[in-house]
Amino acid sequence: MYIEIDKGSGFCFGVVHAIEVAERELAVDKELYCLGDIVHNHEEVERLEKLGMKIISHDDLPALEGKKVLFRAHGEHPNTYKTAFKNGITIIDATCPVVLRLQNKIRRSYDEVSKNESQIVIFGKELHPEVNGLYGQTFCRGIIVSSFDDLTQIDYSKPVRLFVQTTKSLDKFHEMSKEIERRMRAVNPDVEPDLLVFDTICRQMSNRVPALQKFVTRFDIVLFVSGRKSSNGNFLFQKCKEINPATYFISQSGELKRIWFEGKEKVGICGATSTPMWLMEKIAEEVQKIGE
Repeated sequence: MYIEIDKGSGFCFGVVHAIEVAERELAVDKELYCLGDIVHNHEEVERLEKLGMKIISHDDLPALEGKKVLFRAHGEHPNTYKTAFKNGITIIDATCPVVLRLQNKIRRSYDEVSKNESQIVIFGKELHPEVNGLYGQTFCRGIIVSSFDDLTQIDYSKPVRLFVQTTKSLDKFHEMSKEIERRMRAVNPDVEPDLLVFDTICRQMSNRVPALQKFVTRFDIVLFVSGRKSSNGNFLFQKCKEINPATYFISQSGELKRIWFEGKEKVGICGATSTPMWLMEKIAEEVQKIGE
């Protein structure tokens, strides 16, 4: 069989940065606490745990006085920083620069519009760590929407400032912004909607969709490698499967099934922004053994 790994797959810049920061700290102290999984990939988390990284929850913070705690690429709620400072914790901040810029934009927008009753609306996945951090920039007064069903929370007679989670679909974001504008016009047909739309989607993420969809057309079978908890992985997998129905979602080489490869000559391997290249290479080796 011919086997090819998509060169554009693998960690995004924000995840690469966070892991490099973690490895640098572990090389010095051999102990580092990380607030939540550094990346939604069990195999990569396990690799770093063997180097000394310990995964903790927000409830663990008060008991870690004097320890180093890494804030991952997703960013954190302002209250998390307050808790860490209060308990003498050394923060190793690995927030993705794209997420950090978005946090600052929302905070500035909130400070500007809080006087005229404008609403900060965040299009994103509720309870997602990045969205939680963005929500915190509004002092928990923003509105989180993940579907049209959530739009009933908005007062369409008042100004709206719309932001979006960095990893959301560009098409879905455009649909959401158009629907909000339509509802604002329905409430005040004679007044131009006071709606400002901020496209804060990471282009490294959004550009992967067309690139992956082009990649999967060339193969008899595609293995999409990702952690089950990765929203980015589940989204990209669906986009691949739309183009090539013979696309299978796997998290590790042990999930491979020989029957998938019967009569197949070309195998493509790709993954999410949270998928390490070493894992895709390991899976490629296992597929090679099956072919042999």
